[in-house]
Parts: sequence; structure tokens; C-alpha cells
Amino acid sequence: MGALQYVDVPGYAALILRRTFTDLAKAEALIPRSLEWLGPTDARWREQYHRWDFPSGASLEFGYLEHEKDKYNYQSSAYQYIAFDELTQFTETQYRYLFSRLRRLQGASVPLRMRAASNPGGIGHDWVKRRLITERLSHGRAYIPARLPDNPYLDRVEYEQALGELDPVTRQQLLNGDWTARAGGSKFRREWFEVVDSYPVGGSAARFWDTAATEPKAGSDPDWTAGALLVRESDGPVYVVDMRRARGRPSDVERLIRQTAMTDGREVDIYMEQEPGSSGVNMIDHYTRAVLDGFSFRGVRSTGPKEVRANPVSSFAEAGNVRVVRASWNGDFLDEVEAFPNGSHDDQVDAMSGAFEQVMGGGLRAL
Repeated sequence: MGALQYVDVPGYAALILRRTFTDLAKAEALIPRSLEWLGPTDARWREQYHRWDFPSGASLEFGYLEHEKDKYNYQSSAYQYIAFDELTQFTETQYRYLFSRLRRLQGASVPLRMRAASNPGGIGHDWVKRRLITERLSHGRAYIPARLPDNPYLDRVEYEQALGELDPVTRQQLLNGDWTARAGGSKFRREWFEVVDSYPVGGSAARFWDTAATEPKAGSDPDWTAGALLVRESDGPVYVVDMRRARGRPSDVERLIRQTAMTDGREVDIYMEQEPGSSGVNMIDHYTRAVLDGFSFRGVRSTGPKEVRANPVSSFAEAGNVRVVRASWNGDFLDEVEAFPNGSHDDQVDAMSGAFEQVMGGGLRAL
């Protein structure tokens, strides 16, 4: 309905996206719905292009972004309305790229609109929650929750019975649109981490990197490279001061780590998990000579499962001795530690555990 609002305006163009074409064409999905609504009108359906053309010259197109590179299929296009259905099935890079396709002529009266609808969950849950719920007020983005009672045409009783067969987390997500519902872990609780505005100067500091040089691909949710900076007062609490994350090629990861070292300053000791075998030795040697030359850097061999390595910082956090310095990354970090080890990612937890081991070990230089 939003896409059809201006089809009487000559030149108006709208695009509605799903992740795959199959999602568009299923029974009661968007294309069948459009055929039902527009079939009796004087609009013309062009099957080859998955597009409705209107007498005014306006158009409504249905598209999909099954693979990451599919976003470039729209590189030369211009739309005044773009909508994503089930946004959490898309990557953030696909979503943000389509903003470049929102254009109109000077003096045009049709507004530029980007719209999305989605249930919680899916590969994009974290970035959608961050962008459209956590950041919405500070960035002027609108978020309108929709719950079961808002749809008076649905058989509510039968639908609730059907959702009763789901696990509690998925049921809360679909029944109540609950973006906070997620599978909880057994190592950390969100409330253990007090969020503070500052940290003490003069404590021992360590930055620990858990590396994963992986580029996102369609339908995948690869690991991140994560680097945690922790500071500890003498015999006092530990502060998670900063968390850096990235996905990309090895060269992109190296640039991030080098840039972060320059920002932290040479007084911060840098550590990196050293993988077993000669490949791990070669990687640490490369970083020592070519990436972090001039910095205090060394590799640390990992021992034992990740859950075991997280035990010391988990105990410290449970006692209220781990603080988090307020910043934009806090939400993603707390989401991950709360879900660990059952969540889809553990990179930030690994980085925090590694840095915690170093700041508790003593012998570090003061920040």
C-alpha cells in the first residue's frame, strides 16, 4: 500500500525487495497479492521484469537480493520508494547500499522513502535492532511496533496455539515482536556489567585480538575480528574500555589492527591469539615485523575450550567487578556475552577473555 501511494504521479518508481524470488512468488506473498489487487485495474503486469506499469508512467517493481553482489543489479536505477520485507533476512551492507538508489528530480513533490518490515530473529537481528531500535531516536529513524492484537483479521486463537509449539524465544519474537528475546547463555548475565562513563587513568591496559579474516557472503553470518581493550585499577575492577570489530579481507583486518594500535598509543600492550602449528607462528611473525612494528606485541597460544577460557572473567563479572565504558558498541557486546556460548558469535567474548587474562596477570605497563 505504501508503494502504491503515488502511482498517479508520472515517473514515480517504487521497489519492494525480498531475499529470494521464491519469497516474492509464494502463495499469499507480495506478487500474488499484487495480482489480486491490481489485476482488475488498468495497470499492466510485465512478468519478464516483475513490474507493474501504470497509465501515468509510474512503476512498481519487485526485486530480490539473494547474494551480496545482487545489490549491484540496481546500480543504475532510481526509486522514490524502496521497501524491504523481512529485513532481518538481509545483510546490513545490502540495506545501506540501496539508500544510494533513492533519488528524485529537482522540484519533485514525491517524498523519498525507505521502509522495512520484519519479525525479530534471523541473521540480521542484531544490526536491525541496533539501527532501528537502539539508535532510532539519535538518528531520527522511526520504529513502529506491530503486535498480534494490531491485526484484527487474523484468527488470534489458532495462531497463538500454533506459536505455542515453538521454543520460548522464537515464540516471544513472533507473538509479541520482542526484540530482546534471545537464547540465553550460561556464562554471563547482562546485569552483571555496570555501564559507566569513565575509567581510571593509570591502570594496567591490554588490547587482545581474536582474528577472523572473513568477508560476509549471501546467506552467511561469518565470524568477526574483534579487539577488546581492558584496563584494571590496582587490585580493583576491570573496565572494558573499547571494542573494535570488522569483517573483511586479511589486508582490511591488518589496517584495522594497525590503526587501532595508533589510536590506543604505544603504552598499550597488544596480544593476539596464536593458532596452533606453523601457520600461527608465521602469522604472529608477520604482525610483529610488518603490521605492529614499534609496538609491544606478542602472540598467545590458546589452551582449552572457549567456555573454559571465559570462566575467570565470568566469575569476576558475576561479583560486579567488570565495568563497561559507555559507547555505541555496548549493545552488540552485551547481546553477545548474554547469549554466550549459545549465540551465533563469540568473538567479543574471546577478545575480552584474552585481555582479561593479561590485565590480571600483572607486569603490564600503566596506561
